[in-house]
Amino acid sequence: MKADQKVEAAPSGGGSKKLIIIILALVLVLGAGGGGAAWFFLHGKADAEEHDEAPAKKKKAKKPVGPPKYVPIEPFTVNLQPGENGADQYLQLAITLEVSSEEETTVIKDNMAKVRSRMLLLLSSKHAADINTPEGKVQLAKEIVASLKEPFEDRGAQQEVEDVLFTSFIIQ
Repeated sequence: MKADQKVEAAPSGGGSKKLIIIILALVLVLGAGGGGAAWFFLHGKADAEEHDEAPAKKKKAKKPVGPPKYVPIEPFTVNLQPGENGADQYLQLAITLEVSSEEETTVIKDNMAKVRSRMLLLLSSKHAADINTPEGKVQLAKEIVASLKEPFEDRGAQQEVEDVLFTSFIIQ
């Protein structure tokens, strides 16, 4: 019977060794996976920050130092969306665009038809009550800048419109 007992003891001892080896292998795999994930997230953020800083440095270096350039836009009148009482309202507007360089001035002047069209489309979607307040005017200026920064040509470069300065703003 001792022989039988040895036979039974050997598989249980071998199974314990296999179980320990499997557990150790699993712990190593999980540890390596966790370390790899930590490395990926830590280095991924550092690489992303490096990539984000590089264009910003190039962009800052590209801007010329000196006084800003201004492009006056001829006054125009646009129909606003009807008010609460359903009456027609109009906006007579004159603005000046602040741009970063003489090159941008030329681009804006060469594409004045597109500039005016974009502004008319944007302004005609507004209600007088939305743009009559100082906050409304600030928001409108931001929307005009965003609209005019969009490239004039497919796959073209964005315009560097810095600000919109209202020189006349009359709602009737």
